[in-house]
Amino acid sequence: MKKREPWYRVSQTLVDVAMGRRPADLVIRNGRWVNVHSGEIIPNTDVAVARGRIAYVGPNAEHTIGQETHVIDADGRYLVPGLCDGHMHVESGMVTVTEFARAVIPHGTTSMFIDPHEIANVLGLEGVRLMHDEASTLPINVYVQVPSCVPSAPGLETPGASLGPAEVAEAMTWPGIIGLGEVMNFPGVYMNDVKMNAEIVETIKAGKTVGGHYASPNLGLPFHGYVAGGPADDHEGTRLEDGIARVRQGMRAMLRLGSAWYDVASQVKAITELGVDSRNFILCTDDCHSGTLVHDGHMNRVVRHAIAQGLRPVTAIQMATLNTAQHFGLEKEIGSITPGRYADILISRDLTSLPIEVVIAAGEVVAEDGRLLVDLPPFVYPRLAKDTVRLGKELTHFDFDVPAPSPEPCKVQVVGVVENQAPTRALMRVLPVQDGVVQLDTRQDVAHLALVERHRGTGGVVNGFVSGFGFSVPCAVASTVAHDSHHMIVAGTSKHNMALAANRLGQVGGGVVVYKDGQEIALVELPIAGLMSDERAEIVAAKAERMVQAFIECGCQLNNAYMQLSLLALVVIPELRISDMGIVDVNEFAIVPLFVD
Repeated sequence: MKKREPWYRVSQTLVDVAMGRRPADLVIRNGRWVNVHSGEIIPNTDVAVARGRIAYVGPNAEHTIGQETHVIDADGRYLVPGLCDGHMHVESGMVTVTEFARAVIPHGTTSMFIDPHEIANVLGLEGVRLMHDEASTLPINVYVQVPSCVPSAPGLETPGASLGPAEVAEAMTWPGIIGLGEVMNFPGVYMNDVKMNAEIVETIKAGKTVGGHYASPNLGLPFHGYVAGGPADDHEGTRLEDGIARVRQGMRAMLRLGSAWYDVASQVKAITELGVDSRNFILCTDDCHSGTLVHDGHMNRVVRHAIAQGLRPVTAIQMATLNTAQHFGLEKEIGSITPGRYADILISRDLTSLPIEVVIAAGEVVAEDGRLLVDLPPFVYPRLAKDTVRLGKELTHFDFDVPAPSPEPCKVQVVGVVENQAPTRALMRVLPVQDGVVQLDTRQDVAHLALVERHRGTGGVVNGFVSGFGFSVPCAVASTVAHDSHHMIVAGTSKHNMALAANRLGQVGGGVVVYKDGQEIALVELPIAGLMSDERAEIVAAKAERMVQAFIECGCQLNNAYMQLSLLALVVIPELRISDMGIVDVNEFAIVPLFVD
């Protein structure tokens, strides 16, 4: 693949091609131009490309065609700008940046804005640099945000590494850095935390975008203080009023459809029913696992879904192209089929179902009819990235005991899973006690939940309870993907199976595993930081598919239950979570007792 060149180096070439003084490298003929600037669909349009950028868009580009020009006949099909994912975490795909790109390029994604705060919580700035350097080798645009909250909530969790203003300032000098990743410590912003403010200041001084994450339903003064602190977008809205409030305050409302987050339908009504201007709404995925990417799609899936909710197709495409580009100050680079921009172009026969038939990235055909046509050599991660699961000891079922305060049934706080959403509920349940140990209760759908420390080998285990998985047999699931500090999260109805699952992940260096009746029934190995596989995306997708089926065999009917499991330690989204420090009430940003008086 040719290296993408800045506009100023190729501008004279583009002028000469547009004027017919020199031939184009590529010409697409007879397309229906989806113009995201004007909102029109313009028939009988040709596009001429030179040195990876667009030189001419208009009727009849015959004057740009030479003997060596590659000509593609669109035959009346739509010409769509390459799709942009405005907020996402590659690690959630369980694959490397290269393999993520391999999976999504055939679906029409040509630009991604990634926040590698998962690997940062394990390996610190060195991990961010690894993903930044890998991103620079790819034929599509992969822009990197510096993680802002490592840890996401100081004092409530212990990550494997930490970042601060000095690290943010250093990373802002790297060529592929586009801004600051989602500022999850929202109380730190509206309370004017010195460290949080300093990171935002370093980003603004660098002239780059501050990503937001306001996960509270409170749209009062804390929300206004958060906006005043500098975050420019937010993907945590789940209600109609959330999207409207953000846009009214000058933020971009990012509406996400991931593997388990379905937040588009409720908020898009601001546009379809209330007539709010769509220009400050952006579509994104946030988190997609490999099975979704390989089988269902990526941003094309999100656009289709948004259209199904009542958006005009051109509007939905704007929200996945131009709006994103403008937000990050990249309107002159990506987001539209117009002169000077990178020639990231999709050809599709239908705007509603959006089948991606041809994908062009920087003027080269990289995928056709779902097949990747370019070679993407694997990026080799060093050993330091693969020795990250340290349990300190072999765990037994006793490590998952919860000693009871009395022999009588106990009232405990229980983390309540909410299907298809990131927030949880804070539940109270009365659980039986046997031999001085609190027991689960499958009749109330209450299972064991544990957070196992895995960065420093302390042997520490914090125990609690969870409701919502519906486990009905002796089983356990364990994952070293446990946002955001990425210790090991374990849930199940059998403490024996929980110990087996935890120890198994220690043996393989991380991943996701399911045990049933004492037997391993699914395993996805994730040796890179305990977060990503070094295998091909389709192989990981097959293992992930088996893992999803294993959840079902344990009685769980939740959509993408693994994604729900991986967020149970995310101590910046209400209401109740578990961390290596205890049970966390996110509404209060405080460690709280497991037992209720």
